[in-house]
Amino acid sequence: MKIASWNVNSVRSRLEHVTNWLQQNPVDVLCLQETKVVDADFPHTGLEALGYNIYIYGQKSYNGVALLSKKPLEQVTTGFASILPDIEPGWDEQKRIITGIIDGVRILNLYVPNGSEIDSEKYKYKLGWLNLLHKYLQTLLSTTPNICMCGDFNIALEDRDIHEKVSSIKNHIMSSDAERQALKELLELGFADAFRKFTEEGEHFSWWDYRTMAFSRNRGWRIDHHYLTPELYKKAISCVIDIEPRKLEKPSDHTPVIVEF
Repeated sequence: MKIASWNVNSVRSRLEHVTNWLQQNPVDVLCLQETKVVDADFPHTGLEALGYNIYIYGQKSYNGVALLSKKPLEQVTTGFASILPDIEPGWDEQKRIITGIIDGVRILNLYVPNGSEIDSEKYKYKLGWLNLLHKYLQTLLSTTPNICMCGDFNIALEDRDIHEKVSSIKNHIMSSDAERQALKELLELGFADAFRKFTEEGEHFSWWDYRTMAFSRNRGWRIDHHYLTPELYKKAISCVIDIEPRKLEKPSDHTPVIVEF
């Protein structure tokens, strides 16, 4: 099974990129983040023509996640409240979580908040969101042992996941101590980084800022991840970052990450 994660930064703006990539890389499941479109306007036709079942959780102009699957998914749910019914409704105003099961594997597609600036209200929201995700995962793990948790985490867990011009800056957004600790606590529930099973060295990134010629200089961040529960981690045979879509005209600032097991 091949599962890809890709923050497309507007699925309608990048629809040709996505369809062309799927024709060349017919993965079993494609997890999209930052689709930036309400459900009624999601571009189904071209993607369904490629044989994908589509599950969406969208929002106008911001956020939004989707699952594209060759096989129909089971138990598809969206948002925190579907698993944690007693939470405050405001936590699901931003559309950031969708999950479903394929062949006994739960795919959990996340678009973690960016946080904007250290100690800002958006930063506090990010840490609160990650804390809620911890409770959400505890509930999922009690019923589904095999989980592939993937998406745009907006967190570089280690300094080797960031280009050297930034890695030395303490408490930078997306690599602050509090963000990293929150992510570590999620992983301590029983998840491991699929990419690091196969690649130890740095200088491998999944996101490059549009500014300052970051991509051509490879001044990027590895913030798009696949985290696997133990049995899936054992079965994983590859996890790669495909930088080719980032070379296209008017690309997303992220590029796909693909795990196979």
